[in-house]
Amino acid sequence: MKLSRHHLSAFAAFFIWGFFPIPLRWLVGYASGQILFFRVLLSLLLLLLIHGLGRRDVVRQTRAQWRTATGAERRPVLISTLVGGALLTSNWLLFIYVINEVSVQAGSFAYLICPILTALLGFVVLREKLRRNQWLAIGLAAASCVLLGSGEFRTLGMSLVVAFTYAAYLISQRRLQGYDRLVLLTVQLAVSAVVILPLAPLLGAQPLAGLRDGHLLLVALLLSTVFTIIPLFLNLYALNVLPSGTVGIFMYLNPLLSFLLAFLYFGEQATGVQLAAYGIIFLSIGLYNWRGRAIG
Repeated sequence: MKLSRHHLSAFAAFFIWGFFPIPLRWLVGYASGQILFFRVLLSLLLLLLIHGLGRRDVVRQTRAQWRTATGAERRPVLISTLVGGALLTSNWLLFIYVINEVSVQAGSFAYLICPILTALLGFVVLREKLRRNQWLAIGLAAASCVLLGSGEFRTLGMSLVVAFTYAAYLISQRRLQGYDRLVLLTVQLAVSAVVILPLAPLLGAQPLAGLRDGHLLLVALLLSTVFTIIPLFLNLYALNVLPSGTVGIFMYLNPLLSFLLAFLYFGEQATGVQLAAYGIIFLSIGLYNWRGRAIG
């Protein structure tokens, strides 16, 4: 396979995301809601700046596309955008909590199992077909979850919730084909910011106090730029040319790097049962991506 700048962009995006736990751990001690609020707020401001400086034509085209759509066409787009925004915000909040309060391993496992869970949701919700090897991969993934659950059910539960929210987010966005993804993401983050603000006390967020916290603002800005906006642009740039399946292969780089960080950088330990479960999930990933004969 000839590597192009689009392949390198996909690689760079997931390579960067693989190191996300490091700056996130710099905010241990802060409420997850506080970190979420400033990641959403700063990411939204950066996207608005990007649209204002270099994407005004795209914004105008998206607005015109919305205005010319019929009521029947608008309804699923509106629902998918709002539901997607809620799922993405929930995923961000849960991932922050898992990395800082549970373990890096739990967050890594969530994104290892996410593509397989996305395929299962695609089958249930969108009636997408699965190959025989993919069904077997789903079975192996389930077996790995049983092993992990036998050791610590709470950790497994948190991993599955993180994986489910992101998988459901990806499924919800399948209905938004034809609309600019960055414009819709900006809308989703804007709605998220409006919703989070009145809920700040329930989430443990203190926006006014956070604005006076230089450490929080600096790390949140790093999370929003280097670990959110930049890899997002790289990923979307790759998706403009490469098939989603090709980009999906690079997706596994993210949790693999996070697993290495968990053991080599953060010094986390794993039991024999956990290692066996991780081995099974790696096997299921290889099986899932093997190009077998499609069903039907």
